[in-house]
Amino acid sequence: MPDTAASPCGWRELDGSARLTVVTAAAIGKIGRVRDDPIARFRRWYAAAVRARAPLPDAMALATADRRGTPSVRFVLLKGVDERGFVFFTDARSRKGRELAARRRVAVVLYWDAIARQVRVEGRIRPLTDAEADRYWETRPRASRLAAASSTQSAPMSSHRWLLARWRRLRRELAGNDVPRPKAWGGYRIVPDAIEFWTHREDRLHHRELFRRAGRGWRRTLLQP
Repeated sequence: MPDTAASPCGWRELDGSARLTVVTAAAIGKIGRVRDDPIARFRRWYAAAVRARAPLPDAMALATADRRGTPSVRFVLLKGVDERGFVFFTDARSRKGRELAARRRVAVVLYWDAIARQVRVEGRIRPLTDAEADRYWETRPRASRLAAASSTQSAPMSSHRWLLARWRRLRRELAGNDVPRPKAWGGYRIVPDAIEFWTHREDRLHHRELFRRAGRGWRRTLLQP
């Protein structure tokens, strides 16, 4: 794992792609804090998923809805987490971007089969600042930045050949220069109201713990499977 500096949003460059910054249990501190602090526990579980070589441990299913309440879901990559919430990036012109603007509440879930655990998060959406988006944009591979700049995400197109031609044209035009971040491309933070931790148990006697916001802290409740 390359020893690169983490950004203020909590991401780090891992194996050529920006992935979530993780901390060990020792760095978190006392075991009691891990039990009572859902963010600290999430980091511990994420670290365990990475050690277990879970495929795409930062992949999370993001559920949104439009103004009529019609739901949609897709996978995005989690790029950071701290006490403020969970961070991801996308194009605001996409379907999910429009739905994030229409309804500021979302839900996400991450599942790691390698460690038989799942985390579900519900919360409010808060856009990141342009400065935060710029800092993350600069960590992306150049080809990925060109792809984002070439595409209006979710918009119809005539063929994939058309998109590839547009990408190649932009690559020629910007040869030797930085790829500017599209104004509509940015980041979002999910400010969690609820975080549920699920652990597989035999005979479907799964272990579930739900944390809900309670003032400045969290209230922990056990749930039946």
